[in-house]
Amino acid sequence: MSLPQIVDSHCHLDFPDFDGQHAEIVARAAEAGVTRMVTICTRLRQEPQVRALAEAHAPVFYAAGTHPMSVAEEPLASVEELVSLAVHPKFVGIGETGLDYHYTAESKSVQQESLRIHVEAARQTGLPLIIHARDADDDMARILSEEHAAGAYACVMHCFSSTAALAEVALGLGFYLSMSGIAAFPRSKELREIFAAAPVERILVETDSPYLAPPPHRGKRNEPAYTAHTARVGAEVFDMAYEDFARQTSANFDRLFSKAAAWTSAA
Repeated sequence: MSLPQIVDSHCHLDFPDFDGQHAEIVARAAEAGVTRMVTICTRLRQEPQVRALAEAHAPVFYAAGTHPMSVAEEPLASVEELVSLAVHPKFVGIGETGLDYHYTAESKSVQQESLRIHVEAARQTGLPLIIHARDADDDMARILSEEHAAGAYACVMHCFSSTAALAEVALGLGFYLSMSGIAAFPRSKELREIFAAAPVERILVETDSPYLAPPPHRGKRNEPAYTAHTARVGAEVFDMAYEDFARQTSANFDRLFSKAAAWTSAA
């Protein structure tokens, strides 16, 4: 019997950790039931390399933006630049963008400016915004709410590990929460409770690889195949059979990342 199909909604296949291994990584993902993945470009000057990965591997889609931890050293993206990139048939999301005050609080003002630019690009393209949030919950909730009131857009809170309050705001705006390996860590009971309180129709799964490998690979390089480990924990959190959770999160991905779903259907 074939494994249930799931999606790694967020990984970084262009990072040096994976150099020269992409075909094997995609193959191992397929063996684990991970039949699609979205690789994320975090610096727009690297977009050509990330695009090439999506073009070379049928299961790979991509998104691009300026990571909040990089905005102080990268040129500020423009709405027009992001919108023009979105013409590519396998470009399926805007970001990752967001706020990170843990390591880079000194650049908070330009992070906020960059975030609002990415929101506008998401509005204009109809593609989902991919949000990174760390130690910035109040500003994140405020800006996402202000921007949504100014014009609706779709969004996923990638690698969600923030507070119940931010989860409530995001879900109230119709956004999605994505489970990473952090949700599978033994000490993440409180985070699992936040997920359990959310509608399962708004949950995605991801690796954020090469980072945050779930048990039993914790501390090692993460890769898309390991999405299955996090998804099994997710199934337990929602008291669902793994097959049902896999089907639900894949349907959620298709609903949010509708461009990827359309490309898959046409392929």
